[in-house]
Amino acid sequence: MTHPDGLGALGVRALAAAVRAGELSAVEVAEDALARAERDGPALGAFARLTPDLALAQARETDRLLRTDPGRAGVLAGVPCPVKDLTRVAGVPMRAGSRALEPVAPAVDDGVVTRLRQAGTVVVGTTAVPELGLPCYTEPDTGPPAATPWDPGRSAGGSSGGAAAAVAAGIVPVAHGSDGGGSLRLPAACCGLVGLKPTRGLVSPGPHGQPGPGLVSHGVITRDVADTALLLDVLSRGWPGDWPVPGGSEWPLQPAPASFSAALHHPPGPLRVGVLTEPLIAAGAPVHPGALRAVAAAAAGLEHLGHRVEQVAPPFAAEAWLPFRALWAVGALAAEVPPGREHLLRPLTRWLRELGRGVSGLEYAEAVRATQRLTQQVATAWAGVDLVLTPTMAQPPWRHGELRDDDDPAADFAAQTAQTPWCSVWNITGAPSISLPLHAEEVDGVRLPFGVMLGGRAGRDAQLLAVAAQLEQLLG
Repeated sequence: MTHPDGLGALGVRALAAAVRAGELSAVEVAEDALARAERDGPALGAFARLTPDLALAQARETDRLLRTDPGRAGVLAGVPCPVKDLTRVAGVPMRAGSRALEPVAPAVDDGVVTRLRQAGTVVVGTTAVPELGLPCYTEPDTGPPAATPWDPGRSAGGSSGGAAAAVAAGIVPVAHGSDGGGSLRLPAACCGLVGLKPTRGLVSPGPHGQPGPGLVSHGVITRDVADTALLLDVLSRGWPGDWPVPGGSEWPLQPAPASFSAALHHPPGPLRVGVLTEPLIAAGAPVHPGALRAVAAAAAGLEHLGHRVEQVAPPFAAEAWLPFRALWAVGALAAEVPPGREHLLRPLTRWLRELGRGVSGLEYAEAVRATQRLTQQVATAWAGVDLVLTPTMAQPPWRHGELRDDDDPAADFAAQTAQTPWCSVWNITGAPSISLPLHAEEVDGVRLPFGVMLGGRAGRDAQLLAVAAQLEQLLG
Protein backbone atom coordinates (compact mmCIF):
# COMPACT_ATOMS: atom_id res chain seq x y z
CA MET A 1 0.00 0.00 0.00
CA THR A 2 1.29 3.45 -0.92
CA HIS A 3 -0.12 6.95 -0.65
CA PRO A 4 1.22 9.98 -2.54
CA ASP A 5 0.74 12.25 0.47
CA GLY A 6 2.33 9.81 2.91
CA LEU A 7 0.88 6.87 4.78
CA GLY A 8 0.06 9.30 7.58
CA ALA A 9 -2.53 10.91 5.32
CA LEU A 10 -4.57 7.69 5.52
CA GLY A 11 -5.60 8.54 9.08
CA VAL A 12 -5.29 6.58 12.30
CA ARG A 13 -8.06 4.04 11.83
CA ALA A 14 -7.18 3.14 8.23
CA LEU A 15 -3.49 2.83 8.99
CA ALA A 16 -4.04 0.72 12.11
CA ALA A 17 -6.38 -1.56 10.16
CA ALA A 18 -3.83 -1.97 7.35
CA VAL A 19 -1.10 -2.95 9.80
CA ARG A 20 -3.32 -5.39 11.68
CA ALA A 21 -4.49 -6.95 8.39
CA GLY A 22 -0.90 -7.46 7.26
CA GLU A 23 -1.23 -5.09 4.30
CA LEU A 24 1.60 -3.06 5.84
CA SER A 25 4.15 -3.92 8.45
CA ALA A 26 4.76 -1.59 11.37
CA VAL A 27 8.37 -1.30 10.20
CA GLU A 28 7.25 -0.17 6.74
CA VAL A 29 5.00 2.47 8.28
CA ALA A 30 7.74 3.70 10.61
CA GLU A 31 10.25 3.87 7.76
CA ASP A 32 7.79 5.85 5.64
CA ALA A 33 7.12 8.33 8.47
CA LEU A 34 10.82 8.74 9.24
CA ALA A 35 11.73 9.25 5.58
CA ARG A 36 9.03 11.88 5.12
CA ALA A 37 9.98 13.54 8.40
CA GLU A 38 13.60 13.82 7.23
CA ARG A 39 12.51 15.12 3.82
CA ASP A 40 9.64 17.46 4.71
CA GLY A 41 10.00 18.08 8.42
CA PRO A 42 12.80 20.69 8.33
CA ALA A 43 11.02 23.01 5.88
CA LEU A 44 7.92 22.91 8.09
CA GLY A 45 9.77 23.13 11.41
CA ALA A 46 7.81 20.09 12.52
CA PHE A 47 10.26 18.14 14.66
CA ALA A 48 12.53 18.93 17.56
CA ARG A 49 14.19 15.52 17.24
CA LEU A 50 13.67 12.32 15.26
CA THR A 51 14.05 8.99 17.04
CA PRO A 52 14.69 6.38 14.33
CA ASP A 53 16.33 3.80 16.61
CA LEU A 54 13.47 3.94 19.10
CA ALA A 55 10.80 3.94 16.39
CA LEU A 56 12.20 0.98 14.49
CA ALA A 57 12.72 -1.02 17.69
CA GLN A 58 9.10 -0.38 18.68
CA ALA A 59 7.88 -1.21 15.17
CA ARG A 60 9.80 -4.50 15.10
CA GLU A 61 8.29 -5.44 18.47
CA THR A 62 4.83 -4.58 17.15
CA ASP A 63 5.31 -6.81 14.12
CA ARG A 64 6.49 -9.61 16.39
CA LEU A 65 3.42 -9.27 18.62
CA LEU A 66 1.08 -9.21 15.64
CA ARG A 67 2.56 -12.54 14.55
CA THR A 68 2.70 -14.21 17.96
CA ASP A 69 0.22 -12.51 20.32
CA PRO A 70 -1.95 -9.99 18.44
CA GLY A 71 -4.11 -9.28 21.47
CA ARG A 72 -1.15 -7.58 23.13
CA ALA A 73 -0.23 -5.42 20.14
CA GLY A 74 -2.70 -2.67 21.00
CA VAL A 75 -5.58 -1.01 19.19
CA LEU A 76 -3.17 1.44 17.50
CA ALA A 77 -0.50 -1.10 16.63
CA GLY A 78 2.04 0.40 14.25
CA VAL A 79 0.55 3.92 14.15
CA PRO A 80 3.33 6.55 14.26
CA CYS A 81 2.62 9.25 16.86
CA PRO A 82 5.29 11.81 17.79
CA VAL A 83 5.27 13.41 21.23
CA LYS A 84 5.36 17.12 21.97
CA ASP A 85 8.76 18.31 23.22
CA LEU A 86 7.30 19.36 26.57
CA THR A 87 6.44 15.79 27.52
CA ARG A 88 8.85 13.13 28.72
CA VAL A 89 9.82 10.18 26.56
CA ALA A 90 12.27 7.91 28.36
CA GLY A 91 15.75 8.20 26.90
CA VAL A 92 14.89 10.99 24.43
CA PRO A 93 16.52 14.37 25.17
CA MET A 94 14.00 17.13 25.78
CA ARG A 95 14.70 20.85 25.40
CA ALA A 96 11.27 22.53 25.45
CA GLY A 97 12.20 24.82 22.58
CA SER A 98 14.72 26.81 24.62
CA ARG A 99 18.40 27.63 24.18
CA ALA A 100 18.52 28.23 27.93
CA LEU A 101 17.89 24.56 28.67
CA GLU A 102 20.41 21.82 28.02
CA PRO A 103 18.86 18.74 26.39
CA VAL A 104 18.18 16.21 29.12
CA ALA A 105 17.00 12.64 28.55
CA PRO A 106 14.33 11.73 31.13
CA ALA A 107 14.40 8.35 32.80
CA VAL A 108 10.65 7.75 32.52
CA ASP A 109 7.78 8.23 30.12
CA ASP A 110 5.06 10.64 31.09
CA GLY A 111 1.72 8.93 31.69
CA VAL A 112 0.22 9.91 28.34
CA VAL A 113 3.26 8.46 26.57
CA THR A 114 2.81 5.23 28.51
CA ARG A 115 -0.82 5.05 27.39
CA LEU A 116 0.15 5.71 23.77
CA ARG A 117 2.83 3.01 23.90
CA GLN A 118 0.41 0.52 25.50
CA ALA A 119 -1.95 1.16 22.59
CA GLY A 120 0.82 0.21 20.15
CA THR A 121 1.85 3.61 18.74
CA VAL A 122 5.39 4.19 17.54
CA VAL A 123 7.32 7.27 18.69
CA VAL A 124 9.02 8.58 15.55
CA GLY A 125 10.21 11.78 17.21
CA THR A 126 9.38 14.79 19.33
CA THR A 127 7.62 17.78 17.81
CA ALA A 128 8.72 21.40 17.88
CA VAL A 129 7.36 23.84 20.44
CA PRO A 130 7.92 27.52 21.21
CA GLU A 131 10.05 28.25 24.25
CA LEU A 132 8.48 26.47 27.25
CA GLY A 133 5.24 26.25 25.27
CA LEU A 134 4.33 29.83 26.15
CA PRO A 135 3.42 31.67 22.88
CA CYS A 136 0.67 30.79 20.41
CA TYR A 137 3.30 30.78 17.63
CA THR A 138 6.03 28.14 17.30
CA GLU A 139 9.19 30.11 16.52
CA PRO A 140 11.84 28.58 18.80
CA ASP A 141 15.42 29.80 18.86
CA THR A 142 16.41 26.12 18.64
CA GLY A 143 15.07 25.56 15.12
CA PRO A 144 12.99 26.87 12.23
CA PRO A 145 9.43 28.11 12.76
CA ALA A 146 6.63 25.58 12.53
CA ALA A 147 4.74 26.29 9.29
CA THR A 148 1.32 25.34 8.02
CA PRO A 149 1.58 23.25 4.84
CA TRP A 150 -1.23 25.40 3.42
CA ASP A 151 1.35 28.23 3.10
CA PRO A 152 4.83 27.54 4.52
CA GLY A 153 5.34 31.29 4.96
CA ARG A 154 2.65 31.24 7.66
CA SER A 155 2.55 29.81 11.16
CA ALA A 156 1.35 26.38 12.20
CA GLY A 157 0.34 28.00 15.49
CA GLY A 158 1.42 26.98 18.95
CA SER A 159 2.34 25.64 21.19
CA SER A 160 1.65 22.28 19.51
CA GLY A 161 2.73 23.79 16.19
CA GLY A 162 5.20 21.11 15.21
CA ALA A 163 2.60 18.43 15.94
CA ALA A 164 0.04 20.08 13.65
CA ALA A 165 2.57 20.62 10.86
CA ALA A 166 3.56 16.93 10.96
CA VAL A 167 -0.04 15.73 10.73
CA ALA A 168 -1.11 18.24 8.08
CA ALA A 169 1.87 17.28 5.91
CA GLY A 170 0.86 13.59 6.00
CA ILE A 171 4.06 12.59 7.82
CA VAL A 172 2.02 11.03 10.64
CA PRO A 173 -1.73 10.51 11.11
CA VAL A 174 -1.78 11.76 14.70
CA ALA A 175 0.46 13.72 17.04
CA HIS A 176 0.36 14.19 20.77
CA GLY A 177 -0.02 17.72 22.11
CA SER A 178 -1.19 19.73 25.09
CA ASP A 179 -3.40 22.76 25.55
CA GLY A 180 -3.08 25.41 28.27
CA GLY A 181 -4.66 28.33 26.42
CA GLY A 182 -5.51 26.98 22.98
CA SER A 183 -2.31 25.07 22.20
CA LEU A 184 -4.08 22.13 20.51
CA ARG A 185 -6.98 24.02 18.98
CA LEU A 186 -5.00 26.93 17.50
CA PRO A 187 -2.50 24.75 15.58
CA ALA A 188 -5.39 22.58 14.40
CA ALA A 189 -7.10 25.69 13.04
CA CYS A 190 -3.89 26.91 11.36
CA CYS A 191 -3.38 23.57 9.64
CA GLY A 192 -6.94 22.49 8.77
CA LEU A 193 -7.11 19.71 11.38
CA VAL A 194 -9.11 18.56 14.40
CA GLY A 195 -7.91 19.57 17.86
CA LEU A 196 -9.73 18.66 21.09
CA LYS A 197 -9.03 20.04 24.54
CA PRO A 198 -10.72 17.47 26.79
CA THR A 199 -12.50 18.19 30.06
CA ARG A 200 -10.06 18.96 32.86
CA GLY A 201 -8.99 15.71 34.52
CA LEU A 202 -10.28 13.41 31.78
CA VAL A 203 -6.73 12.84 30.49
CA SER A 204 -4.53 12.52 33.55
CA PRO A 205 -1.08 14.15 33.76
CA GLY A 206 -0.03 11.33 36.13
CA PRO A 207 1.74 9.42 37.41
CA HIS A 208 4.77 11.73 37.08
CA GLY A 209 3.01 15.05 36.43
CA GLN A 210 0.58 17.13 38.47
CA PRO A 211 -2.28 19.31 37.23
CA GLY A 212 -1.29 22.50 39.09
CA PRO A 213 -3.98 25.15 38.45
CA GLY A 214 -5.57 22.81 35.93
CA LEU A 215 -5.21 24.96 32.83
CA VAL A 216 -3.37 22.35 30.74
CA SER A 217 -4.95 19.26 29.18
CA HIS A 218 -3.14 16.62 27.11
CA GLY A 219 -4.65 15.47 23.84
CA VAL A 220 -3.94 14.92 20.16
CA ILE A 221 -4.22 16.53 16.74
CA THR A 222 -5.77 14.37 14.02
CA ARG A 223 -7.37 14.57 10.60
CA ASP A 224 -10.94 13.74 11.68
CA VAL A 225 -13.24 13.50 14.68
CA ALA A 226 -13.42 9.70 14.76
CA ASP A 227 -9.63 9.45 15.08
CA THR A 228 -9.75 12.00 17.91
CA ALA A 229 -12.43 9.97 19.71
CA LEU A 230 -10.37 6.79 19.34
CA LEU A 231 -7.32 8.48 20.84
CA LEU A 232 -9.42 9.83 23.71
CA ASP A 233 -10.44 6.26 24.47
CA VAL A 234 -6.74 5.44 24.75
CA LEU A 235 -5.70 8.48 26.79
CA SER A 236 -8.62 8.78 29.21
CA ARG A 237 -7.54 5.84 31.38
CA GLY A 238 -6.50 7.35 34.69
CA TRP A 239 -3.74 6.70 37.20
CA PRO A 240 -3.78 6.10 40.97
CA GLY A 241 -4.04 9.38 42.83
CA ASP A 242 -6.08 11.17 40.17
CA TRP A 243 -8.82 13.40 41.47
CA PRO A 244 -11.49 13.88 40.43
CA VAL A 245 -11.87 10.71 38.39
CA PRO A 246 -14.40 11.06 35.55
CA GLY A 247 -17.24 8.68 36.29
CA GLY A 248 -16.09 8.14 39.87
CA SER A 249 -17.95 8.94 43.05
CA GLU A 250 -16.19 12.29 43.47
CA TRP A 251 -16.91 13.40 39.91
CA PRO A 252 -20.00 15.61 39.90
CA LEU A 253 -20.38 15.49 36.15
CA GLN A 254 -21.93 13.22 33.57
CA PRO A 255 -19.98 9.92 33.69
CA ALA A 256 -17.59 9.27 30.84
CA PRO A 257 -18.92 6.73 28.32
CA ALA A 258 -17.43 3.29 28.00
CA SER A 259 -16.19 4.37 24.55
CA PHE A 260 -15.98 7.83 23.03
CA SER A 261 -15.72 6.17 19.62
CA ALA A 262 -19.01 4.36 20.13
CA ALA A 263 -20.64 7.59 21.33
CA LEU A 264 -20.21 9.06 17.84
CA HIS A 265 -22.83 6.65 16.57
CA HIS A 266 -25.50 7.86 18.99
CA PRO A 267 -27.09 11.11 17.75
CA PRO A 268 -27.01 13.65 20.60
CA GLY A 269 -30.58 14.80 19.93
CA PRO A 270 -31.63 18.41 19.44
CA LEU A 271 -29.33 20.67 21.44
CA ARG A 272 -29.22 24.38 22.18
CA VAL A 273 -26.19 26.10 20.65
CA GLY A 274 -25.09 29.62 21.47
CA VAL A 275 -23.14 31.61 18.90
CA LEU A 276 -20.54 34.19 19.93
CA THR A 277 -18.32 36.05 17.48
CA GLU A 278 -17.48 39.02 19.73
CA PRO A 279 -13.91 38.68 21.13
CA LEU A 280 -13.90 37.60 24.76
CA ILE A 281 -10.49 38.54 26.17
CA ALA A 282 -9.38 41.25 23.75
CA ALA A 283 -12.18 43.78 23.53
CA GLY A 284 -12.45 45.32 20.09
CA ALA A 285 -10.01 42.94 18.42
CA PRO A 286 -10.79 42.72 14.68
CA VAL A 287 -12.34 39.50 13.44
CA HIS A 288 -11.63 38.48 9.85
CA PRO A 289 -14.68 38.10 7.58
CA GLY A 290 -13.54 34.56 6.78
CA ALA A 291 -13.76 33.63 10.46
CA LEU A 292 -17.27 35.05 10.59
CA ARG A 293 -18.28 33.17 7.43
CA ALA A 294 -16.91 29.95 8.94
CA VAL A 295 -19.09 30.39 12.03
CA ALA A 296 -22.12 31.31 9.93
CA ALA A 297 -21.72 28.15 7.85
CA ALA A 298 -21.34 26.02 10.98
CA ALA A 299 -24.39 27.64 12.58
CA ALA A 300 -26.46 26.96 9.47
CA GLY A 301 -25.23 23.38 9.49
CA LEU A 302 -26.23 22.93 13.12
CA GLU A 303 -29.71 24.25 12.37
CA HIS A 304 -29.95 21.87 9.41
CA LEU A 305 -29.10 19.04 11.81
CA GLY A 306 -32.03 20.01 14.02
CA HIS A 307 -30.21 21.94 16.74
CA ARG A 308 -31.53 25.26 18.01
CA VAL A 309 -29.07 28.09 17.40
CA GLU A 310 -29.16 31.48 19.11
CA GLN A 311 -26.82 34.36 19.84
CA VAL A 312 -25.20 34.56 23.30
CA ALA A 313 -23.42 37.45 24.98
CA PRO A 314 -19.90 37.41 26.46
CA PRO A 315 -20.15 35.98 29.99
CA PHE A 316 -17.63 38.43 31.49
CA ALA A 317 -15.87 41.69 30.77
CA ALA A 318 -12.49 41.38 29.03
CA GLU A 319 -10.54 42.75 32.02
CA ALA A 320 -11.89 39.95 34.24
CA TRP A 321 -9.60 37.60 32.27
CA LEU A 322 -6.38 39.17 33.62
CA PRO A 323 -5.97 36.66 36.49
CA PHE A 324 -5.30 34.06 33.78
CA ARG A 325 -2.22 36.08 32.81
CA ALA A 326 -1.01 35.97 36.42
CA LEU A 327 -1.29 32.18 36.46
CA TRP A 328 0.44 31.97 33.07
CA ALA A 329 3.29 34.19 34.30
CA VAL A 330 3.82 32.17 37.47
CA GLY A 331 3.80 29.02 35.35
CA ALA A 332 6.57 30.53 33.21
CA LEU A 333 8.52 31.37 36.36
CA ALA A 334 8.15 27.79 37.62
CA ALA A 335 10.20 26.44 34.70
CA GLU A 336 13.56 25.23 35.98
CA VAL A 337 16.10 27.41 34.17
CA PRO A 338 19.73 26.62 35.13
CA PRO A 339 21.56 29.38 37.04
CA GLY A 340 23.34 31.84 34.78
CA ARG A 341 21.25 30.98 31.69
CA GLU A 342 18.25 33.29 32.18
CA HIS A 343 19.72 35.70 29.61
CA LEU A 344 19.39 33.00 26.94
CA LEU A 345 15.61 33.02 27.27
CA ARG A 346 13.54 34.88 24.71
CA PRO A 347 12.38 38.40 25.68
CA LEU A 348 8.75 37.27 25.98
CA THR A 349 9.73 34.47 28.36
CA ARG A 350 11.87 36.80 30.48
CA TRP A 351 9.02 39.33 30.61
CA LEU A 352 6.52 36.70 31.72
CA ARG A 353 8.90 35.37 34.36
CA GLU A 354 9.42 38.89 35.69
CA LEU A 355 5.64 39.32 35.91
CA GLY A 356 5.56 36.04 37.79
CA ARG A 357 8.15 37.26 40.29
CA GLY A 358 5.88 40.20 41.04
CA VAL A 359 2.91 38.00 41.95
CA SER A 360 2.71 37.54 45.72
CA GLY A 361 1.34 34.42 47.34
CA LEU A 362 -1.82 36.29 48.25
CA GLU A 363 -2.19 37.60 44.67
CA TYR A 364 -1.73 34.09 43.29
CA ALA A 365 -4.42 32.76 45.61
CA GLU A 366 -6.71 35.56 44.48
CA ALA A 367 -5.97 34.74 40.83
CA VAL A 368 -7.02 31.14 41.47
CA ARG A 369 -10.21 32.34 43.13
CA ALA A 370 -10.82 34.77 40.26
CA THR A 371 -10.66 31.99 37.69
CA GLN A 372 -13.10 30.00 39.80
CA ARG A 373 -15.45 32.99 39.86
CA LEU A 374 -15.14 33.22 36.08
CA THR A 375 -16.07 29.55 35.82
CA GLN A 376 -19.21 30.24 37.83
CA GLN A 377 -20.01 33.32 35.73
CA VAL A 378 -19.60 31.42 32.48
CA ALA A 379 -21.76 28.53 33.68
CA THR A 380 -24.48 30.92 34.85
CA ALA A 381 -24.44 33.13 31.76
CA TRP A 382 -24.53 30.17 29.37
CA ALA A 383 -26.83 27.91 31.40
CA GLY A 384 -29.44 28.11 28.66
CA VAL A 385 -27.26 26.45 26.00
CA ASP A 386 -25.53 23.09 25.71
CA LEU A 387 -22.74 24.22 23.37
CA VAL A 388 -21.13 27.49 22.34
CA LEU A 389 -19.88 28.12 18.80
CA THR A 390 -17.12 30.67 18.11
CA PRO A 391 -14.28 31.13 15.64
CA THR A 392 -11.15 29.34 16.79
CA MET A 393 -9.01 32.37 15.85
CA ALA A 394 -9.85 35.96 14.99
CA GLN A 395 -7.57 35.97 11.92
CA PRO A 396 -6.23 33.40 9.46
CA PRO A 397 -2.79 31.85 10.04
CA TRP A 398 -0.32 34.71 10.39
CA ARG A 399 3.03 35.15 8.68
CA HIS A 400 6.11 34.11 10.61
CA GLY A 401 7.24 36.93 12.87
CA GLU A 402 3.99 38.83 12.53
CA LEU A 403 3.01 38.41 16.21
CA ARG A 404 6.48 38.16 17.70
CA ASP A 405 7.92 41.41 19.08
CA ASP A 406 11.22 40.94 20.88
CA ASP A 407 11.51 44.69 21.49
CA ASP A 408 8.14 44.91 23.25
CA PRO A 409 7.07 41.62 24.89
CA ALA A 410 3.92 43.24 26.29
CA ALA A 411 2.86 44.12 22.73
CA ASP A 412 3.74 40.56 21.69
CA PHE A 413 1.45 39.15 24.39
CA ALA A 414 -1.33 41.58 23.43
CA ALA A 415 -1.06 40.57 19.77
CA GLN A 416 -1.44 36.92 20.77
CA THR A 417 -4.57 37.60 22.81
CA ALA A 418 -6.06 39.56 19.90
CA GLN A 419 -5.42 36.59 17.59
CA THR A 420 -6.87 34.09 20.07
CA PRO A 421 -9.63 35.82 22.05
CA TRP A 422 -11.83 32.76 22.73
CA CYS A 423 -9.73 29.65 23.42
CA SER A 424 -8.54 30.27 26.97
CA VAL A 425 -12.04 30.52 28.47
CA TRP A 426 -12.27 26.73 28.13
CA ASN A 427 -8.95 26.29 29.92
CA ILE A 428 -10.19 28.50 32.75
CA THR A 429 -13.49 26.65 33.13
CA GLY A 430 -12.04 23.20 32.46
CA ALA A 431 -14.82 22.38 30.01
CA PRO A 432 -14.09 20.60 26.70
CA SER A 433 -13.59 22.45 23.43
CA ILE A 434 -12.81 21.33 19.89
CA SER A 435 -11.60 23.10 16.75
CA LEU A 436 -12.97 21.78 13.47
CA PRO A 437 -11.69 22.40 9.90
CA LEU A 438 -15.01 23.22 8.22
CA HIS A 439 -14.13 26.26 6.12
CA ALA A 440 -11.32 27.57 3.90
CA GLU A 441 -11.05 30.55 1.57
CA GLU A 442 -8.52 32.63 -0.32
CA VAL A 443 -6.54 35.24 1.61
CA ASP A 444 -3.92 37.31 -0.21
CA GLY A 445 -3.94 34.84 -3.08
CA VAL A 446 -3.56 31.72 -0.92
CA ARG A 447 -6.28 29.34 0.21
CA LEU A 448 -6.19 29.13 4.02
CA PRO A 449 -8.20 27.25 6.64
CA PHE A 450 -10.52 28.89 9.17
CA GLY A 451 -11.29 26.75 12.18
CA VAL A 452 -14.54 26.90 14.10
CA MET A 453 -14.68 26.05 17.77
CA LEU A 454 -17.38 24.27 19.73
CA GLY A 455 -17.24 24.34 23.51
CA GLY A 456 -19.36 22.05 25.66
CA ARG A 457 -20.23 21.47 29.27
CA ALA A 458 -17.68 19.95 31.62
CA GLY A 459 -17.69 16.17 31.46
CA ARG A 460 -19.75 16.03 28.27
CA ASP A 461 -16.91 15.33 25.87
CA ALA A 462 -18.92 12.53 24.24
CA GLN A 463 -21.78 14.91 23.43
CA LEU A 464 -19.31 17.47 22.04
CA LEU A 465 -17.62 14.87 19.85
CA ALA A 466 -20.95 13.54 18.58
CA VAL A 467 -22.04 17.00 17.42
CA ALA A 468 -18.59 17.64 15.93
CA ALA A 469 -18.89 14.40 13.97
CA GLN A 470 -22.31 15.45 12.70
CA LEU A 471 -20.94 18.78 11.48
CA GLU A 472 -17.88 17.15 9.95
CA GLN A 473 -20.04 14.73 7.97
CA LEU A 474 -22.29 17.55 6.78
CA LEU A 475 -19.70 20.24 5.99
CA GLY A 476 -16.27 18.64 6.05
